[in-house]
Amino acid sequence: MTSGGPGWTGATGRPTRLVLARHGQTALSVDRRYSGQGDPGLTELGAEQGERTAARLAAEPGLTAVYTSPLRRCRSLADRAADLAGVPLVVEQDLIETDFGRWEGLTFSEAAQRDPDVHSRWLGDTSVPPPGGESFAVVRTRVERALRRITAEHPGGVVAVVSHVTPIKLAIRSGLGVGEELLFRLHLDLASVSDVRFYPDGPTSVHLVNDTSHLA
Repeated sequence: MTSGGPGWTGATGRPTRLVLARHGQTALSVDRRYSGQGDPGLTELGAEQGERTAARLAAEPGLTAVYTSPLRRCRSLADRAADLAGVPLVVEQDLIETDFGRWEGLTFSEAAQRDPDVHSRWLGDTSVPPPGGESFAVVRTRVERALRRITAEHPGGVVAVVSHVTPIKLAIRSGLGVGEELLFRLHLDLASVSDVRFYPDGPTSVHLVNDTSHLA
């Protein structure tokens, strides 16, 4: 089955469409603190954001599955979306946020003051990890592994992916085929939705980035 006539890329196959959703607000995100693989709960606002985002994901025509990071700030949204849509929920470890090591829970300024040299290099080099954490290059490897699994398991399907800011940026980066600078320049709001499509016979395309219209 095709998605219609060929577009400007020449692809005619039906893409696997990934609808990417970031989790809602936590206490750490209120203060703009590094929030990696710790497991803070949602604020009251974050729970409301999650409910609205879950309803949006569940309403996607043809939704076949919901994949989620194992952390509870994502799981609550993903559980609700899968329940509303009546589709399987898959917990995917590779969708977890970056391990920020000893910067976990710190603000940007606090991390920069604690480790000024490392922090400065980390801001422009994806191979540099935070002290005791993992680099963006390592996160990219596992996120792309997850993307390959999801697209292989749902060819031509529509899949909701509930994750964190870094994995979602990396999925968008993969879709755009751009350089590492996207990680440092792209802004993604809490509970935002993006849309990346992986074609079996053509390049990946990005159709939506950082949409929060469902929160209004």
